[in-house]
Amino acid sequence: MTYSIFWLKGDYRDRQLAANAEGCVCYLEHHFNALANDDPDSQRENKSLCIVGGNASQTSKNWAAWFTRTIAAEFGIGDGGVLVGPRRGDFNLRYTSMPAILIEPLFVSDPTQAAIAKSEDGQERIARVIVESIRRFFPDGGAIGFSVGHKYKTSNPHDRGAPVFGGGTEAELAEEVLHRAARMLRDGAQIGDPERVLRVTRNGKVIAQVQLDADDIVAWNPCTETLRIG
Repeated sequence: MTYSIFWLKGDYRDRQLAANAEGCVCYLEHHFNALANDDPDSQRENKSLCIVGGNASQTSKNWAAWFTRTIAAEFGIGDGGVLVGPRRGDFNLRYTSMPAILIEPLFVSDPTQAAIAKSEDGQERIARVIVESIRRFFPDGGAIGFSVGHKYKTSNPHDRGAPVFGGGTEAELAEEVLHRAARMLRDGAQIGDPERVLRVTRNGKVIAQVQLDADDIVAWNPCTETLRIG
């Protein structure tokens, strides 16, 4: 399959109408979450989130649920699930004619999660989840609409979203993650095993393997040295 990236700018309604006109197969707007109170003790329950519009299709809801569940497993944080409009973020998605989600994978007001979001490794890992989600739910390829939350709004050109703990802004980090995801999609980078086979190796030799279902999530707990599947 072949993917092309359609970068969306302007006010949110205009972005959605542009994606419709382009014939995008899906629409993804990237934000990070934040709380006004940056006390670390108040942010221990920060969770991954996705938002879909009040008129969202079941595909949008399934895509969003897979994404937030996978991010939670990837970073060992809580899964906040899918928030369905009408609510904040609904206006960002309601005019799309294709499956559309607004992602908030981490809380950048949280010191630990902000450090992940600012690191190259953290950005690569979020980008890989974005790419894998698109390949799973839109396997036939097509134009992908990418929207950087807050940035490039005609009505508020200086908006960059929430401040990041330790410096930087939400929009800067979201844009970097989307550019990484765009490169992976365009270059056809391999993300995991297409046959979904989990292999355990020792000294270069496979000592065990398990066939995975399409929706299985694999998470390693370094404290208990336990690999969880499901």
